[in-house]
This record gives sequence, C-alpha cells and structure tokens, in this order.
Amino acid sequence: MKKIIVTGIIFSCCLFAANAQFTYDYLRAADNYYKKADYYSAARYYEKYLGTASQKMKKDEYSPYTVPSSAEKKKNVPVSSKQMALYRVAESYRLLHDHAKAATYYEKTLEADAGEFPLARYYYALTLRALARYDEAEKEFNHFLDEHTTDDAYSESAKKELMSLRFIQVQLKKKDLKLYNVHKAGTPINTEGANYAPVWLNENTLLFTSTRVDSNAKNQSHVNRVYSTPVTEGLTGEIKPLPLPQANTQHQGVVSLTPDGNTLFLTRWMISGGKKISGIYSSKKNGNDWSEPVLLDSTINAGGASTQQPFVMPGGKYLLYSSDKAGGFGGFDLWYAELDESGKPIRTANMGNVINTVNDEQAPYYHAASSTLVFSGNGRIGMGGYDFFYSKGTIDNWAAPINFGYPVNSVKDDIYFVSRGSERNVLEDVWMSSDREAVCCLELFYLKKIMPRKQVSGQVVACEDSMPLQGVTINILDTVQNKIVYTQTTAGDGNYSFTLDEFQPLKAVATINGYSNGSLPFHAPSDEEAELLVNPAICLVKDVPPVDEAIVMDNVYYDFDKATLQKESYASLDKLAGLLNAHPEISIELSAHTDNKGTEEYNQRLSDARARNCVEYLISKGIDKNRLQAKGYGSTQPIAPNTKEDGSDDPEGRQKNRRTEFKVLGK
Repeated sequence: MKKIIVTGIIFSCCLFAANAQFTYDYLRAADNYYKKADYYSAARYYEKYLGTASQKMKKDEYSPYTVPSSAEKKKNVPVSSKQMALYRVAESYRLLHDHAKAATYYEKTLEADAGEFPLARYYYALTLRALARYDEAEKEFNHFLDEHTTDDAYSESAKKELMSLRFIQVQLKKKDLKLYNVHKAGTPINTEGANYAPVWLNENTLLFTSTRVDSNAKNQSHVNRVYSTPVTEGLTGEIKPLPLPQANTQHQGVVSLTPDGNTLFLTRWMISGGKKISGIYSSKKNGNDWSEPVLLDSTINAGGASTQQPFVMPGGKYLLYSSDKAGGFGGFDLWYAELDESGKPIRTANMGNVINTVNDEQAPYYHAASSTLVFSGNGRIGMGGYDFFYSKGTIDNWAAPINFGYPVNSVKDDIYFVSRGSERNVLEDVWMSSDREAVCCLELFYLKKIMPRKQVSGQVVACEDSMPLQGVTINILDTVQNKIVYTQTTAGDGNYSFTLDEFQPLKAVATINGYSNGSLPFHAPSDEEAELLVNPAICLVKDVPPVDEAIVMDNVYYDFDKATLQKESYASLDKLAGLLNAHPEISIELSAHTDNKGTEEYNQRLSDARARNCVEYLISKGIDKNRLQAKGYGSTQPIAPNTKEDGSDDPEGRQKNRRTEFKVLGK
C-alpha cells in the first residue's frame, strides 16, 4: 500500500513537471516571436501560456525557474512574468489591429494592478476608441492623465485624443451624411489577409497590394504582393498577380506609375530584428511584364531609415514619398523629390511642418483635377488612428491640412486613397483602404459622395419702407472673371433665387427705373455643409426727383378741419425720410394745399400748420431741420377743378387739391 502511494506521488510530480514544462515552453516561444515582431504567433503562444498558467498559479506567483528537475536538464532562458504576458498579448493584438482582443487583455493587465506597465491604460483607451466605446475611452484617457503626470509625447497624445473624441461626436451628427455612399468591396478583391493601396494602372484596371495566399508562390506566409483587377462601375473582376519579379520572402507593394505608364515605383521591405526596413525601387515595363526592381539611390533611400509609399505627381516631374529619415519633424514625414527626364531623382526636400507633425504622415496622393493633396496621418485631431487629410497648394507651399471627417474617415485606420472625381468633387469616385470593418487588416472600400447643387436666394426692397420691389433685374456677376453668369427679374415678392455647382465669390447687381442701382457681394456660408445661402436684402434708394418738380405724397391725412397728422400718414412720411437719409446732399420744401372752401385767410393758416407738422415729424426722424422748409399755399395752387362746368360741386377735384407735396430745392 505504501508503495502504491509513493508511486502515485511520483506520477503526480512527473505530470506536474510535464505541465510546468509545457507552460514554460509556451511562454518562451511567445517571447521569441514577440521579439521578432511576429505578433500573430506571439499572441497565440501567450494565450496558450495564460491558459495553462491560470489553472495552477496566482496572478503574480509564476517563476519559470521552479520547474522540476526534468526541465532543469535544459538550459533555462529568462522569460516573461504572467503580468508581462498579459501586457504583451494585448500589445500583440493592438499591433495586429484586433482591437476587441487587445481591449480584453489590456483590461486584464489593469485588473492585475501591473504598475510596471504605465502605458497600458493609454493603449486601453485607444482600443476603446477604435471600438467606438467613446464614453469609456474618454474616462480612461482622463484616468491616464491623472496617473501619468510626466509631460511627454503620451500625455500630449492623450490630450489630443480627448479633443478627437469631441470631434468624433460632431462628425457623427453631420447633416450631409446621406450624401455619402461607402461600401466595402466584395470578393474576390477582399479576401483573407490585407488588401490595400489601390492605384489605377489604366482606365479600367486597378492595382492593389494584398497578403492573400498565392498558389504560385512557394513557402509564403502572408507576403505582400501586387495584384490587378478589372473594375466597372465600382465592381471588380478576376484577380491576377502583377508580373513583377519578387522573391518569396520579400514584401513589395504600394506602387505608382509615371504618366507614360512605362516606369513603376514601388516599396519593398523586409522584417529584420522585429523592425520593418523599407525602400523605394523602380521597375521598367517590358512588354506585358516588368523588370527586376532596382533600388533608388541615396537621394531617396537614406541609410538606416525606412522609405516607402511613392507617388508620381502629374507630369512626372516630382515624386512624393514617406520616410522616417533624418531631417524630418518626427516619425514618418512626407517628402518630395525632383525627377529628371529619365525619372531619376536629382534632389529631395521635406514637405514642411505645415504638412508634417511629430507623428506619422504617410501615403501621399495628388488629385490633379481638383489640385488637392491627400494623405493619411495620425498626428492631428481626427476620427482616430490614421485619417485622410487634404490640402491645396504647390509642391513647396501647402495650406493647412483639413480632415475629411466622417464617413470618409473612421475610428480605425484609413490609409491609401485614389480618386477619379471631378474638379468640383474629389470624393465622387474613390477607392481607399480601411480596417473599419475588419478584425485585423486593411480592406478595400469604394466611396462616392453626391454633391447637390447649391442654392442662393435673396430679396430686393425699397430703402424708404423695406417694401419688396417687383420687376427688378438681378444680374449675378462672377467677380473673378468679371462676367454675368445669371440674370433674373424679381416677382411681386421681390425675391430672386438661383443654383450653382459650388459656392464662390459672386456679386448681385439690382437695377430698376426710378431707383439707384444696388449691389451685394457674397461668398460661401460659414457652415461648410450648407446647401442654401440666404443673402441679406438689397435695399434700393429712389432716384432724386429733378429740382423744383413737385411730387405729390400719397396717403398723408389730417384730422378734419385741423392740422393734426393721422397715423396713416406716417408710412408716406417715413418714405420721404428714407429718401433724405439716402441723399444727405439735398434739401426740400414740404408744402400743404387746400381746396377753395372757406376763406383764403383760413385756408392759408391751415395749410401753413399742416406743412409745419409734417416738417416736425421729419425732424423727429433725424432729418436736419436746415434741410427742410415748410410752406402753406392754401387754395392758390389747385391741380384740379373745385367745381364742374355747370357750377356744381366737384368732390373728386377738391380731394386732389387737398394734398401734401415736396420738391427738391437743391442738391
């Protein structure tokens, strides 16, 4: 019995030793893969280790050097702790862009109170943002800033991320989201692995880079290669490898062609010591094939640096590219190189700090039709990860980049862009790559934005009373080319409206007989998403009547047999005040008239009083009294008969004679 018990103990010890050895081997393998930057393999073995270690150990007690004697026969290699394994598996999944799994392991790292990993919370917040868990991400970024009191790149990045979270909330509520159509390309173009960096080979053929399994390549494992596919109205066809020489273990892709289609620039890279080392090569067209790529000289490829993502500018005079070589502003910067007639770089320069930041700017592209530089960057406020930005300018003088916003950009990585859009709409016909719908890798998307015509409207009114003016001719003038682009006549409501492709600097000129011309320059509304611009009213001033020409004022009324102005008179007098304000150079006589009922003396006193009351009203409206003269004429200046030919009373004639007039005395 004692023998059996001893045997059982020995068996249990051996089993424990074997399990411990497996655990040790998993962790050692994971560490080795991690050091080689093979994050996929590293994550798998870290998970194997964590799965076995969690059955037998507390979170901080594992020591790989306490395995039984059978393991001691092998040479022990220092390996990670369990806390380090949790952190590294989280890092592996983050670097593989599997944000869901990364978030899970960062959370476990934080739960383990692994204070030796101060950046765990920062990266946890990043993954939460990538998973669109914005409130949680904001909480974790703030928590990180509370803990991380050092003023460094990570604290600055966390502050930027908090601003980006607010930017995201605004973008998701944009009014024009209905104008965008973004959809992921189907199979066969999007398949297992990464599919990205689209570029047009010709009118109907798209090139792209992919890590798909290639049956023609032996012993390859997720190697980046260049492929082609026919495209018709956003739909792709058969996928074929581009006949471009490539060793099985070498990665290459992200290509650009010269305007004549005979030279192909491309990126080639290797993973060495866990670091990607890339350079730009060129290949010449040889019938239907391409020649062995040749590394460009040190003008482009600086020793010890990575240079990648070439783009040939229209005309073939310049090559844009991204590099982390010395002379930049931090991380990867955008550069340009001048090419000679043979396509050889002869000089190069950084594109400057207007474009580049302390972080990364990559994948340059230039849309010739709209004269727009497009690139991806992670150093500015945006949706998250790499975002697409655009800028206008010249090769060495660019305007401040603008984020395309949602849904062109997502909360994950958006990088590599090509457009066949028009001058007016760079987003009209776009292929791009993004990992917005993927667990790990970039995929190809097609984007089309509808650009509705813009509408401009306004009204023309009389200055004296703000009443709409009918029959006004509105000419819309292009102030740049100085030509009329649109003409319309106002209806009874005084309104005008017209549409145009895009808001631009214009001027509306209004003309009508009896009024001075009026004009209104206008531009785009402050709201970039607006489709309607409502202009302020154009106010037209009545032309000044000739000197000494008496103008009868309509609707000026007095109390019966008195000089008191009735309220109904104010509108007409206000019009006159408007004319006087518009023409401060003139002075007027304001006169009152009666019919011939009553004595001449009485009629004279009544008309004098009425004229003075009208002048007092104008003075109350701000008109200088020195510009006004009140004059009563009684019944001495009739403009119609007071009686008919048969001697009977003429009421209509008497009404015309009871009037108020003004005339211009001088200008």
